[in-house]
Parts: sequence; structure tokens; C-alpha cells
Amino acid sequence: MTDTAPAPSRRRENTRTRLMDAAAQLFAEEGIDATSVEAVCERAGFTRGAFYSNFASKEELFLALCERSANTTLAALRERIASLEAHDLDAHTELHNLVQQVLEIAAQDRLDVLLNAEIRTQALRNADFAVAYRALDRGLSESVTHLVSDIAAARGLRLRIPPEAATELLLSMWVSATEHALIAGRDPRAAQPELAARLSHILTLILE
Repeated sequence: MTDTAPAPSRRRENTRTRLMDAAAQLFAEEGIDATSVEAVCERAGFTRGAFYSNFASKEELFLALCERSANTTLAALRERIASLEAHDLDAHTELHNLVQQVLEIAAQDRLDVLLNAEIRTQALRNADFAVAYRALDRGLSESVTHLVSDIAAARGLRLRIPPEAATELLLSMWVSATEHALIAGRDPRAAQPELAARLSHILTLILE
């Protein structure tokens, strides 16, 4: 008889994923400080034992969520860039398309925006978490900067400002626009066309 039960490592990964998904919703809705381990377990359908066999603390789970979000975004971005490189586009068109692709990948609903705001708030409040957050944020920013620089070099473009500054400027505009959309009572995803137009305008100023 064939045993169809998932392997222990597969079961463990499924448990971690369900705990992280439940925590992401609760952290966005209530904030990490107001969310208990018990609440995460109840939402995910597991016991405290299952939680602590996967995460040493609520804070460790929070950091795992940050890392998962960064890695998922970067992997999707690389896939889209590979798709762009397969087409014969002029340099400026390609980078403008890159902005559109990034916005599609990074499009966030209400809970996404709230979770990311909570992540930044915790980094402001907690010095230990800030150290880990800066490392993750720096890693993502550096990866995006390298991708933009590689495409610019391959297409004969030159940035008028350092690529690190360009990345910081574009990402800051994106964060601000999505949060302001939510504050105004709009679906953050509805702000994407307006944001794309703004970013395209910025690109015309910093590219040559």
C-alpha cells in the first residue's frame, strides 16, 4: 500500500505557511503588539506547540514574514525583467515598461499596505527589530538597484543620479502613494495608474 501522507518536511512547511498567512492578516488588522500567539494559532488552526516548533517567538515570525515578502517580490521582478529582455525595445521604452512591471508586481490591497506600515512602525519602535529590518530592506534595495543598473547598462542608458538614489526615490514614491490612497479611503491598487504616470515623469528627469 502506498503511503500518501506528506513527508515531515512538507508538513512542517505547510504548517509554517499557514501560521505566517494567519499572522500576516492579524498583524495587518490589529498590529503585532495587539496580536497574541494564541490568536495566530486559532486563526491558523494549530496549537501553541505547533507554533513554537516552528518559531521561537512572535517577533521571529514577524521577521520571517518580512523576508518572505521581500523574496517573493524580488523573484517576481526578476521573472518580469527576463521577459522584457526577450523583446526588442528601445532603451527608454524598456525602463518605462520596467516601472509598469514593478507596479504590477508590487500592487497591494488594503491588508498588504497595513502590514507593510506595521513592519516599518515596528522598526521605528524596536531597536533590535530595526537592525534585522534594515538588513532585509537593504538587501532588497540593493537587488533592485543592481537589476535597474544592469538593464540601463545593457541598453546604453545613463542615470543622472546614482542608481541607489534612483531606487530610493522610486520606492519612496510608491510607498507614499499607496499609503495616501488608503488614508483617502481608496483601494491602493486603484492608485497604480496615477503612480505609474508620476514615476514615468521622474524617469524622464533622471535618465539620459
